[in-house]
Amino acid sequence: MKFSFKNDYSEGCHPDILQALLQYNADQQAGYGEDEYSLKAKELIKEKIKKTDSEIYFVSGGTQANLIVISSVLKPYQCVISASPGHILNNETGAIEATGHKILSIETEDGKLRPSDIIPVLENHKNVPHQVMPKLVYISNSTELGTIYQSKELEELSVFCRQYNLYLFMDGARLGHGLMSEISDLTLDKVAGLTDIFYLGGTKNGALLGEAIIVNNAALQEDFAFNIKQKGALLAKGRLLGIQFLELMKGNLYFDLAKHANQQAMKIKNALQAKGVKFLSDTYTNQIFPILNNDLIQILSVNFEFYIWKKIDDNYSAIRLITSWNTGDAPVNQFIDVIEDNL
Repeated sequence: MKFSFKNDYSEGCHPDILQALLQYNADQQAGYGEDEYSLKAKELIKEKIKKTDSEIYFVSGGTQANLIVISSVLKPYQCVISASPGHILNNETGAIEATGHKILSIETEDGKLRPSDIIPVLENHKNVPHQVMPKLVYISNSTELGTIYQSKELEELSVFCRQYNLYLFMDGARLGHGLMSEISDLTLDKVAGLTDIFYLGGTKNGALLGEAIIVNNAALQEDFAFNIKQKGALLAKGRLLGIQFLELMKGNLYFDLAKHANQQAMKIKNALQAKGVKFLSDTYTNQIFPILNNDLIQILSVNFEFYIWKKIDDNYSAIRLITSWNTGDAPVNQFIDVIEDNL
């Protein structure tokens, strides 16, 4: 059987979560997120972000979180700004557009947005009221290319958004991996302090499923719960999400799992670099994009699954490798052995 480096949600969930789901299975609890586990999980998250006035909502997945946040924040004539690799642009089947909101795309090689990228978009949308109004800046950390925002970068973007009356929304599907990158100086409480809304991804970091939407801007908190219900995201058995986040937030489990995934990816990256392999982007998270000869890619595909991300030329392509909270040493070492035997 091939080992999959296609994504970080091929496995089920961390054993602590399964154990907790079994342990509390027969308990009777209130529905719709009012169970004791969800309430405790929210309190733990507030402690970790150091913001007691934030509001937290658990939903099942990242696309659902993005759709709910963006459609609730924007008025019908407003739009969202995203880097060209953004998940909302490429992997959500027009979910945002289906709510009536346009996405303005900005070309960027590393998947990140900077104030200098956004200014031309604002300049080109001053024909009031004939054009859509840019109102929300969507970013991901880590990005779809595995890159991360440093504190200074996020601070500059946050100040810029406030200066231009824009909301800043961070897609945190892989936020754990971004924060636990060996080069990151960003912390969870800084993210909470610099964004209007963000979410903590569980699906890609050890949970069965689930994301925690964290609304920091008080102006966006009013009636937000109605959007959760209207979009079909308010689970009657909300405990299923609450229990998972309660386990992830206990101690340091959430961050330990992300750190492990990053470390396994870096082992492969270091081995490839030692052989002179170049990368599509310089990443320090659980996503790496090595550029390999197509013949070597065919050899690797015998025992491993991964995405061929981008054709470089007739002989070379970039592949995407993703490690997870559960990626062991054996497949990593096996992958490295194939590389060393064929380069």
